[in-house]
Amino acid sequence: MPVSTLSAAVHITPVVLRTFKQHTSKRLASKRDGKHEEEAQDDIFFDEAFHIVKAFIELGTKNKVESLQAFTNTHVPAPYWAAVASVCIPFQSCNASADILIDWFGPEELKAVVGGDRWWQVRGLDGVDGEWITQKDYLSVEKARPPGRKLSDDEQTILRMEKLDRVMLYVHGGGYFWGSINTHRYQLIRYARKIKGRVFAVNYRKAPQYPWPCPLQDVLAAYLYLIRPPPNAPHQAIPPSKIVLAGDSAGGGLCLSTLAILRDMGLPMPAGAVLISPWVDLTHSFPSVMENTETDIIPQHGFLAKPSTLWPVDPLPTTDGRVGPAQNNPPPDPGHADQLRPTKDRVKAEADDVPAVEEPSEASSSKSQSHSSGEELADSDDYDIDFWEPRAPKVQMDDPNSVPLELHAQIQLYATTEQLTHPLVSPVLQGSLGNLPPMYILAGNDEVLRDEIVYIAHRAAHPEKYPIRKGALRDARRQQENSERFTQPTKVHLQVFDDMCHVLTVFTFTESAKHAYRSIAAFVKHVTNHNEEELAQHPFPELNRPLTNDTFPPEVTQSTRPNGNAQSKPAPNGPSGSDDAKTQVASEMAVEKVTETISNALETDIRMIRERVNIEGTTRPMEPQEDMSVLRLKPSQIGIIKEAPTIRWLKGQEEWDKKYKLNAEKAIRQRQKHTEKAKRLLNNAREQGLLLVSDAGPDLTPVVSSSAHQTDGTIQEHRRWGPLDLEDERPPPTAIAKRLDTPDALALLKKHIYHTAPKTHRTIPKMKLADAVRAAFDPKDDPLNPPQQSVSEAQVRNSFVPDSLHGLRIWDVLVGYFMRKSQEKATNGKNAIVEAVKS
Repeated sequence: MPVSTLSAAVHITPVVLRTFKQHTSKRLASKRDGKHEEEAQDDIFFDEAFHIVKAFIELGTKNKVESLQAFTNTHVPAPYWAAVASVCIPFQSCNASADILIDWFGPEELKAVVGGDRWWQVRGLDGVDGEWITQKDYLSVEKARPPGRKLSDDEQTILRMEKLDRVMLYVHGGGYFWGSINTHRYQLIRYARKIKGRVFAVNYRKAPQYPWPCPLQDVLAAYLYLIRPPPNAPHQAIPPSKIVLAGDSAGGGLCLSTLAILRDMGLPMPAGAVLISPWVDLTHSFPSVMENTETDIIPQHGFLAKPSTLWPVDPLPTTDGRVGPAQNNPPPDPGHADQLRPTKDRVKAEADDVPAVEEPSEASSSKSQSHSSGEELADSDDYDIDFWEPRAPKVQMDDPNSVPLELHAQIQLYATTEQLTHPLVSPVLQGSLGNLPPMYILAGNDEVLRDEIVYIAHRAAHPEKYPIRKGALRDARRQQENSERFTQPTKVHLQVFDDMCHVLTVFTFTESAKHAYRSIAAFVKHVTNHNEEELAQHPFPELNRPLTNDTFPPEVTQSTRPNGNAQSKPAPNGPSGSDDAKTQVASEMAVEKVTETISNALETDIRMIRERVNIEGTTRPMEPQEDMSVLRLKPSQIGIIKEAPTIRWLKGQEEWDKKYKLNAEKAIRQRQKHTEKAKRLLNNAREQGLLLVSDAGPDLTPVVSSSAHQTDGTIQEHRRWGPLDLEDERPPPTAIAKRLDTPDALALLKKHIYHTAPKTHRTIPKMKLADAVRAAFDPKDDPLNPPQQSVSEAQVRNSFVPDSLHGLRIWDVLVGYFMRKSQEKATNGKNAIVEAVKS
């Protein structure tokens, strides 16, 4: 059964009942013991919500990728109190972002790493879906009446938002392959209300149909659309100083990569960035990936899926298996080695061209553990990068004496295995994260991505202290330059929330999430209200809440640190207007006082706030950097595919291969049928008059079709490329731009031939009558109109299930219920305390 409201209800209902039973038993046991440290999951509403989300994501792994994409990209209307206006980011902005990326990559990297400069510009829609979102209460009272033409309702709404100069550009998460504006709409409305501004959300193309760098191009296009709108855009150009880039999970990773591109290319930077549980290391090289599986919503074996024509690349494992031993016969190729972790003795022996002394067999176990911790990794000039920092798809082994493994399958949907270490795929491997605008970064202490989030926060604030590994620098010219060019620390506010999982802002009713929303709103207001010079001296909105000891360098004494009690409650900044007004007045008074204190006490910049937040929303200082194991990792251990995550993924994939073998075999047969259909479509199109610019000179006369059926098509000048322009390109195997064996690829191909062709086409042919008849009987096709494009790009309009019954709407109703009950619980607790004090 595909992912739907019904299948989700069937799958999740037993989970709800089981969670309630287990929660009750746990609470009773705690009361009997009389000793229990309060945890987030002691709250029944969070416990239920956590397991509902976890169960839904697990349901997605038991279905086809296309099914999960369709469900999460189904249009869900906004509530009545929200003002929402849909737009399409046009080709002009998309082409401008493509030109920037082409310049960033350079010709060699485009050919060798990306696979070309055309395929990722091919899209089905006439741009990128986007939405403007705010509160209706914030709109101008009068409707705009510009001269010359009548405006649509959406255009009127956008113009009425113009007085709101503060903008959050939001990039949603979903593992780079699912999720949409619709899954995040209620969060976006909350952000707009909290910041008293507007949110612009972008529905970027998703992998695996549109893999890296397609999503990155779309996010960059959205930013350019805001600051440099094309002539027909309904909004005025927005100053970058009034924009904050924000995103969660995969969206957070895209935000960080976008910031790096803007910095590298000397483009105007936004005022700041909010990174919510950003996914920045797709190699899974940090310890928390293995340690926090039970306490997070991310599936244990990663994002697996039932086989389909789309994914996996190989529905059935090849004869070599999905993972196998690497070649290790001398002389080894780069990355093929008999050991993949060097000891100092081993490196010295190779440098002297003498054999290394073998360790006694009885000591091999303890020696392997020592190597695994990184204590004996060599840092000498003789360090053989190819040997000791294996490139993907090679796997670094826990036991240095074992034969290395090699991946024979693509493990992430977003990018090929070989691309996972590219700094725009895994931004933890950027040559430098310095010289970026101020950032607020948050993580859950119990999420699998915790370590990489903590690490990138410190890398950004301390470029000199956390260098990138040698192999990553050696392989990328731009990263070598960046490591020397961008050395100015980025201002970072890092908060790690106790007992919280991935993207804690989903659980809006918890005190942790409420604190996060307040902190995000305070940060956005702060960085958009002050200019660059003021932010250099006063980068954080710490005056809305207490400061921690780590806010200031050691030169500042406790007496000069304003409001230094880190354990006190943050100032209220809730949804009511009165609270916001009080907080704003207090902030304005405090800013002047503390800015003066800081400027008098410091000659150096404040670069970082490091905090932990408990489940009640109270902050405390984070432990010193030297006491955090993740910050003691060797650079050579970061951004490398390692044995433990690989084996865990393999076990899950092998289970899926066995469980869904019949589906895999069916998918292979379907691919063959789709390929035959595509070839027939192409042959018929040629017979009916399809001509490309590359076919012949201007004197060529188009063929006149004898077909009685005709489709109205347009050659779009701003649509640069189509699926027929990629002969010399080598896109990733999942990219539908050059595939012929999936329904999505067929829909893309047909649209470019008969409906909206790129400027490389000379003619729009008539459709052959036989093809039109087939399309009439195909529920996913249409003989007159363009076929529905991939659900990884185009929103689904549900004509069968009422909007109010869609699963995403039901989730919002549940969250609202949990919110009300949590507020009642808090109010009852306060009243009980008051009564106790009175008595």
